[in-house]
Amino acid sequence: MMLKAFFPTCCASADSGLLVGRWVPEQSSAVVLAVVHFPFIPIQVKRLLAQVQQASRVGVTVLGTWCHHQQEPEEGLGHFLEGLSAIFTHEPWLQLCREKGSRAWSCRATHHQVPATPGTPSEDQVMLIFYDQRKVLLSWLHPPAVLPDQQAGDATASAGGLAAVFDTVAQSEVLFCGDRYDEGPVRLSHWQSEGVEGSILVELAKWASGPLCLLLASLLSLVSAAGTCWLWRLWPLPFIGSKLYTCEQLRHRLEQLTLVFSTEKAQSPSELMRKANTLISVLMDVILGLLLLSWLHGNNRIGQLADALVPAADHVAEELQHLLQWLMGAPAGLKMNRALDQVLGRFFLYHIHLWISYIHLMSPFIERILWHVGLSACLGLTVALSILSDIVALLTFHIYCFYVYGARLYCLKIYGLSALWRLFRGKKWNVLRQRVDSCSYDLDQLFIGTLLFTILVFLLPTTALYYLVFTLLRLLVVTVQGLIHLLVDLINSLPLYSLGLRLCRPYRLAAGVKFRVLEHKAGRPLCLLMQINPLPYSRVAHTYRLPSCGCPPKHSWGSLCRKLFFGELIYPWRQRGEKQD
Repeated sequence: MMLKAFFPTCCASADSGLLVGRWVPEQSSAVVLAVVHFPFIPIQVKRLLAQVQQASRVGVTVLGTWCHHQQEPEEGLGHFLEGLSAIFTHEPWLQLCREKGSRAWSCRATHHQVPATPGTPSEDQVMLIFYDQRKVLLSWLHPPAVLPDQQAGDATASAGGLAAVFDTVAQSEVLFCGDRYDEGPVRLSHWQSEGVEGSILVELAKWASGPLCLLLASLLSLVSAAGTCWLWRLWPLPFIGSKLYTCEQLRHRLEQLTLVFSTEKAQSPSELMRKANTLISVLMDVILGLLLLSWLHGNNRIGQLADALVPAADHVAEELQHLLQWLMGAPAGLKMNRALDQVLGRFFLYHIHLWISYIHLMSPFIERILWHVGLSACLGLTVALSILSDIVALLTFHIYCFYVYGARLYCLKIYGLSALWRLFRGKKWNVLRQRVDSCSYDLDQLFIGTLLFTILVFLLPTTALYYLVFTLLRLLVVTVQGLIHLLVDLINSLPLYSLGLRLCRPYRLAAGVKFRVLEHKAGRPLCLLMQINPLPYSRVAHTYRLPSCGCPPKHSWGSLCRKLFFGELIYPWRQRGEKQD
């Protein structure tokens, strides 16, 4: 039988001693974690291993002996190493040795019990696999992506052995707390043997983070309690809060801060990564917002924007007036219904005059409004962009009204024509059973239906033209708002910490491993070097993507075109919790 022995590269130059690790019988693998040096007392080694097992819940045991011939071995060392198998009983018993002044390795796995089948050899072949203990300890092995021609069970089974190695090293971190400078009864060699890594700044940050998080969590709980006050449930505050994208973004920012400053410890690496990604995302958002704030308050740019906003609104209103006057004539040489054309044109022109009056009434306060909007950038760039989206919605509210008027009138005529078309075929719509049933009509009903159908058919081109023009304008505004929402969702959901970790320390996010052959000679064990394959950037972004405050469009292109054809109102970027029309 072929056994696999995972040996840390940091112990390759350690003094002779005992191999301490975990035996994985399902994979016929031995994961070496540390080397216990001479001299030692066996009962103290067993006591140390019992403490490690109790703290880490990992079956750490003595796997065999390690012999490093740095110098001429002392007399009787070989007999002493062979006698240790009687004190520390383990099947199989590994004997790993490195020759003096060479890169040659020898490894044996012996069985002290008599084989059950006669003729079975008492030694197994061993494959020696070297691994970087520090990288394996700090990395997190992700489950492999299942290919289209691969079953999920096969992918899980193939990664089972690697997961056992990574989990063993990660759960045995308590074994690596001691170093060579400790005055304990047992001396170990592992990746931190030369001294436990530490930093004064890190320790001070850990000491101060507890009270700080507790204070901020209390303040956030007070803000959340104030947000649930009954005053905010008075009409029309809930209606306004459901329509403004800024309110949704502020609620999302409150959830982010509550998650970051929570005093509960992360229970898994995914929760820890989510907290780190959220913290970096909030910090980056605030930094970008402060940069925007400094740009706005420099060289009186807010005043310049306020002076340019009113002329821009007037220019848009003038262009709409020219468009309506063009529609009231003979647009593109089309013959329109003059009476309906004049009624619709004057109706929309009256709304434009009301909108111009409203803009000029608000013009003295625009600069102060923009000044307060610029201050909101202290909460982050996403908050400023959300306010910008709401400002665009308010400035184009008259376009939205035109779209709603045109869509409702067009939809009424479309459904009227469809109902009258069913009347010609002797059909009707059954409201209770939601289906089309046969029905007999008398002569008067058919005559009135014919008249109404003719009137609606001849009025439809005029209504459809107005509906088409204002729908295109509405789609232009929705596209601008959609681009702003996509930018906000990108800033909120981008896992910056994970991407930075993938760039600076690729081994922390492991997608798998690869093996490189170090030595393959007859009569010697096969020596391999295990190297970590980092997770691809696309999978990092997909795995650690953060939740955002917006929601993707709920309509496909087919349903969107159907709604546009039948005149139904469309909301491609609706907020969560709202009911679809």
